[in-house]
Amino acid sequence: MLLKGKNVIVTGCNRGIGKAILKTFAENGVNVWACARKNSDEFDSFVKELAEKNNVEIRPVFFDLTDNEEIKSAIKTISSQKINIDVLVNNAGIVLNALFQMTPIAKFNEVFQVNFFAPVLLTQYISKLMIKSGGGSIINIASTAGSDPERGYAAYGASKAAIISVTKIMAIELGEHLIRVNAIAPGITDTAMVADNMPETTVKETIDSTMLKRMGEPSEIADVVFFLASDLSSYVTGQVLRVDGGLY
Repeated sequence: MLLKGKNVIVTGCNRGIGKAILKTFAENGVNVWACARKNSDEFDSFVKELAEKNNVEIRPVFFDLTDNEEIKSAIKTISSQKINIDVLVNNAGIVLNALFQMTPIAKFNEVFQVNFFAPVLLTQYISKLMIKSGGGSIINIASTAGSDPERGYAAYGASKAAIISVTKIMAIELGEHLIRVNAIAPGITDTAMVADNMPETTVKETIDSTMLKRMGEPSEIADVVFFLASDLSSYVTGQVLRVDGGLY
């Protein structure tokens, strides 16, 4: 309950790591703006049950990260509620598995829009609100692909490398306003994104290349997000924490 009563924004809450982050925050008494691209009966039921069970407020906000106007509209919706924002988690992202020479520039643009430009735009607006309220914590979900070159992930890896770089620059520029900015670089994690985009042989090879010899669980990534959001990491900023099972 280190963050009980705090207010957090999390993008990509409808599945995988984002859903686990939402659950971890709610179970620790945190109010969440749960952002997703669109609603569904399953997500609606999950959010309502989670909020009631943990006596917290979960405010769904729906917008498409490929549309900057929708992002700005969502920010207006959030800011109009006049509630201090303590934490922003830029989690939402997409993956593209294609060889460099077979990747059209349009696909590079699409991946960068969701994985880099949208989080940057969101952070520009939300950080201004954090400055007014006296500080906060910003956590960007990157990937080991942002630092470890991997065949077939030129667009994805480059977008995550960009978010790692901008995380460190944000930390420098926002530190004087008492805003900490860090990134998490998950390794192979048991999510639908991995199942849908990684051949089984690649999954096995990657697991064999970890010291723990297993995939990570979304909840394990969420636990590190919680650490970086809380005062347990009060002197941690500008860092990239690899949560990869000891990938080597």
